[in-house]
Amino acid sequence: MGETPRLVATDIDGTLLRDDRTLSPRTAQALARIAARGTPVVLVTGRPIRWLKMVYDQLSGPLPAICANGAVVYDPVNDEVLRADPLAPELLAEVARRLRAEVPGISFAVEIIDSRQMRHEAHYPLRWDADAKAIRAVETPEELLAAPAVKLLARAGEQDPDAFVELVATALQGLAEATHSSYSGLVEISAAGVTKAAGLAWYCARLGVDAGDVLAFGDMPNDVPMLAWAGRAVAVANAHPAVLKVAHEVTVTNSEDGVAAYLEKIFDVG
Repeated sequence: MGETPRLVATDIDGTLLRDDRTLSPRTAQALARIAARGTPVVLVTGRPIRWLKMVYDQLSGPLPAICANGAVVYDPVNDEVLRADPLAPELLAEVARRLRAEVPGISFAVEIIDSRQMRHEAHYPLRWDADAKAIRAVETPEELLAAPAVKLLARAGEQDPDAFVELVATALQGLAEATHSSYSGLVEISAAGVTKAAGLAWYCARLGVDAGDVLAFGDMPNDVPMLAWAGRAVAVANAHPAVLKVAHEVTVTNSEDGVAAYLEKIFDVG
């Protein structure tokens, strides 16, 4: 990578946001100044589209986003999905069949309509998503798997997240991608080949930006493909060991504005 990156890609939770899910004024200002200079800044997240507003409300302007771990490329200015790579219903059914056979007590939820809505089994535990208009429990397993889903979510009580994702990935054996971005035992499943790296690569190709000119920030295993793909990969100091292993550099923690601190140095926007 040259002296100045041509595009900045950053994860949101645990990376850009502080632990209380707020964006510091310092970070918002750094992103705004870089974008104003003409360098694209892209949010690359496991979040669904419906969870972006709370981030956009803290930014000086909405930024393009790669959502659902790469399955959805979103233009917030026009409220338009530029690309979506969902799991087809028949694939969802096979994934669910394999995991029900492998993991007793497993429960599922799906992100549908490009992650604008969620459906979940009655016993699936909702953590902090309480949008009654967008979220609804289904009455049958068949209903859950009836529509294409950009992400399938799986829980089975409290699990060691690394061990659980390995169990799921082994059961799926390349049928779909399995990753995680939390410490609560949630596994996130996408169509085969759908990762943050793939979604970001598609977006960068539209702009004519090569991987080597991308600066990327992350903190959790779902960020690993993106960080391995980008020309310069930076982990926040609070990152998962798998992220620290692939990163070229480490900045300070998310609570210490690690992304802003690094960008201020690279772009001289402090």
